[in-house]
Amino acid sequence: MKRLYVIVFLVIAAAAALGLAIAEHSGYVLVAYKSFRYESSLWATLAVVAVLWLLVWGIKALIELVMASSGVVNPWSRRNRSRRVQVAIEHGQLDLAEGRWASAQRHLHRAAEAERQPLLYYLGAARAANEQGHYEESDKLLERALERQPQAELAIALSHAQLQTDRGDTEGALVTLQAMHERHPHNVQTLRQLQRLHQQRGDWSAVIRLLPELRKDKVLPPAELAELERRAWGKNLSLAAQREEDGTVGLQSLNRAWQQLTSAQRQEPQLVLAYAEQLRQLGAQVEAEEILRTALKRQYDSHLARLYGLVRGSDPARQLQVAEGWLKDHSADPGLLLTLGRLCLQSSLWGKARDYLESSLRLQRNPEACAELARLLAQLGDTERSNQLFQEGLGLLDERLLAAPLPSLTHA
Repeated sequence: MKRLYVIVFLVIAAAAALGLAIAEHSGYVLVAYKSFRYESSLWATLAVVAVLWLLVWGIKALIELVMASSGVVNPWSRRNRSRRVQVAIEHGQLDLAEGRWASAQRHLHRAAEAERQPLLYYLGAARAANEQGHYEESDKLLERALERQPQAELAIALSHAQLQTDRGDTEGALVTLQAMHERHPHNVQTLRQLQRLHQQRGDWSAVIRLLPELRKDKVLPPAELAELERRAWGKNLSLAAQREEDGTVGLQSLNRAWQQLTSAQRQEPQLVLAYAEQLRQLGAQVEAEEILRTALKRQYDSHLARLYGLVRGSDPARQLQVAEGWLKDHSADPGLLLTLGRLCLQSSLWGKARDYLESSLRLQRNPEACAELARLLAQLGDTERSNQLFQEGLGLLDERLLAAPLPSLTHA
């Protein structure tokens, strides 16, 4: 409040001083140019100048206000165009994230046509069209993106390959990726998509051929690459065993695939397991037993030990003796005890078989051990205990079977 009083006082004082100055010294101004003559007091002239300046400033402000208003109202103004594009981008990205494909395609296509760097918007619109099943529209949007930004050919092609894969056109995706692989042989994303596509197609031979490039260009972490390599060779062994040669399903093809492995790979437990299992299924039981025995002698593996009980070697008594030799260091392995029980069953050693199988079940409730012991007890006449074990084994195979309620009986 005090400040207001001070301001009012200063204004009154200034006005009084100005009034005294005008009354005491009115001044005189004369402007003459040819026939024009202006003559007035100094203070009147200053007042005219002030009024003219205020008039010019007011006209200028009015013009700016009119222009700004027309920019807001006029839909074709630059300001409004920019605003509409921004709105289209925001709506399109949100629609794409939330799965509103038709709206996303419309907004992103509009944004792409208006932007100087439209790649991401074209890719989003193409994906939205693809999700709706409008595959031709999706491809046309990608072609338009390539026209606008030809330097982004690789990015557009990788997106195209992914969309082709999503629509089930794995053959087309393979052609696209192979073309990009030829032009960009060390591109990590191209190699990664090729690897995934080969896996999806079940073409494990192609995955194997790609492994050196995956390793050289460090496409995958070492642990993941090693696991992929083991899986690829294992699948390749399975496929080789199913291949027909000269009218017979392929022991020769399986052995040839096994020999293609390096010496180090032929010592990998996972690959030994795959090879021995295929030998067993093809009836080459003796060869499978030899492979497993050699691998287990070199390095014990519980999975190999379990499979060893499912093959029949040339000498069952010796096979049992070999397996019992592992028991000293691996007595707590339920898989080995299951194998010993099975080998005793093969040799009709009922008492030892029962002891081994019961020991295996004490360590781990396993459906295979339940089934083997149930069969043995049924043969020995203990049908009640046998039935209990069969039921337990079924429950272990699928816990949901026991949890699911039985349908109620209806009477006609």
